[in-house]
This record gives sequence, structure tokens and C-alpha cells, in this order.
Amino acid sequence: MSNRKLRAAPFALRIVRRSGGDAAIVYRRMDGGAKRDRLVNVSILAPLPFVAATPLIRAAVKAANDGQVRLKPGPSLPLDHDWGARLACYARISAGLRDADRLARAANAVYHASGAEAAWWLGLMDRQRGSRAVRALRILTEATQ
Repeated sequence: MSNRKLRAAPFALRIVRRSGGDAAIVYRRMDGGAKRDRLVNVSILAPLPFVAATPLIRAAVKAANDGQVRLKPGPSLPLDHDWGARLACYARISAGLRDADRLARAANAVYHASGAEAAWWLGLMDRQRGSRAVRALRILTEATQ
């Protein structure tokens, strides 16, 4: 994987090994000032949401990496706009949830959402009252009741 591809990517995913299993950190490229962009932590996928969203994660990594999928701990993997926004939304709504069936339903709903829709929701979650958007998207994706 070339560093050049990662430097140009709007999102990135880093898989890490935790005591409970593999987890992931979703990053988003933000303006760092003085002509420097930085990857900023958006959210963390704990081991249970990571397992529940394996098809979503595979599709996101495959789309940005020329069909190559390697879901092992290591360096960050670049993600494109659409799949990065989807994965960031899923990471935000899955934080703190523990029902595997509902997490899988939410991952499936985000998988089938459009990239533009996911970017819109991610923008709402970044605002001052973003917790309301997180709650609304959890209900819409059936992650909670």
C-alpha cells in the first residue's frame, strides 16, 4: 500500500488488536492549517461492532484499495468519500451498543445507504447537538428501539 494513496484519502481505517478481539479506528482528513491536512479520529469500532460490520468494512476497504482486502492489524488503510462516510456513521452509532443482532442490522442499513446520505448524517453528528442525530440514526437503522 503506497503512502501517497493514504495521504490523498479523505478517510482512513486502522485495525488494532485489543484484548477482546480486533477493533478499528476510523479517521477523517481535516484541515490542519498552514497547508497541512491531518487524519483526525472520528470514532472507534469496538470488537463486537467490528465483527457485526465485517461485510461493511470489507466493502469499504475493497472499494478504495483496488479490490484488495486485508483486515489485519497494521498500518492505516485509505477509504474513499462514500465508504468512509458510511463507516464513520456506523462507528458513531455503534458506540456503546452491545446487541449483536441490532448492530448487524445497523451495519446492513448503512451498507445499503448512499454515500451522500451518510455524509449528510455525519455532518449532522458533527454539530453541537450531534447526539440527537446519533440517536435518530440509531432508531432509523434499528440499532436501538
